[in-house]
Amino acid sequence: MLDILAVIAPIFALMAFGYGAVRFRLFPAEGIKALIAFVNNFATPCLLFYSISTSDFRSAFNLGIIGPFYAGAIVCFLVGIAIARKAFHNRPGESVSVGFAGTFTNTVLVGLPIMSRAYGEGALPVTLSIIGLHGAILLTLGMVTMEVTRRDGQPLARTLVVAVRRVVSNPLIWGIAAGIIGSLVNLQLIEPAEAFFVMMSQAVVPAALFGIGGALNEFKLSENWKQALVAALIKLILHPAIAYVLMIWVLHVPMDIARYGILLSAMPAGVNIYVFATYYDRGVSVAANTILIATMLSALTISGWLFVLSL
Repeated sequence: MLDILAVIAPIFALMAFGYGAVRFRLFPAEGIKALIAFVNNFATPCLLFYSISTSDFRSAFNLGIIGPFYAGAIVCFLVGIAIARKAFHNRPGESVSVGFAGTFTNTVLVGLPIMSRAYGEGALPVTLSIIGLHGAILLTLGMVTMEVTRRDGQPLARTLVVAVRRVVSNPLIWGIAAGIIGSLVNLQLIEPAEAFFVMMSQAVVPAALFGIGGALNEFKLSENWKQALVAALIKLILHPAIAYVLMIWVLHVPMDIARYGILLSAMPAGVNIYVFATYYDRGVSVAANTILIATMLSALTISGWLFVLSL
């Protein structure tokens, strides 16, 4: 247990540091968005490119891990929609937004730092192979479902075009694509270029954690906290549980590899659920509350999953 605390304590200490810095006006709140933009648009793409281009990415693309991760995410999406409709009597659009809140993982700002801290650089190839598909699969799924279910929905073809544009315009996809090409052609970087990408990669963890901690100041609990709690529990417990069952009991993936996909699925909801909710103006308060609740609860649930995965 002390080993688990040693893994997660610096992670959540950095989040708390960012939260406190903004809360007590030691760091400008408007600077947090710029910091997160730096992580998402510059530092992480460099990390993705460097890590993928210098590793055997083809061997890391393990369907025994990727398949259960996304199967679990889709099940959580459907469960979240069903609960929002049946238990909370939401309209279809709000229900889809709640379901999306319980399925979209914070793979970059929280996932990468925790995976690196828990399992070292050996976890990065498998982790990055999941991240590479994350937005493309789940964002498209969420957008298509939203348009199909709401009464004022756009035509399916137009929705798919918008989804593809959003995915293709994501700098993370650029970093992944460039990294795959570099890996396939066995790219060898000269020392100054390699040093550049190493330094940019090293900026991801502290900047991401400080940024997500500072961003939590924007989210306040509202009257929809019960729905948000359900979405958070779906994300933190149900998703990794499904991944665990499929990987370990069904597909018999070795634990020393499966743990990468299982732990990544246990990460809290990402800020994209808030972007999704505001884009459609459906379930915005639930999305905001889910980010806050899931991130706070994840200190306990991630510790629990680290314990289970160490057995």
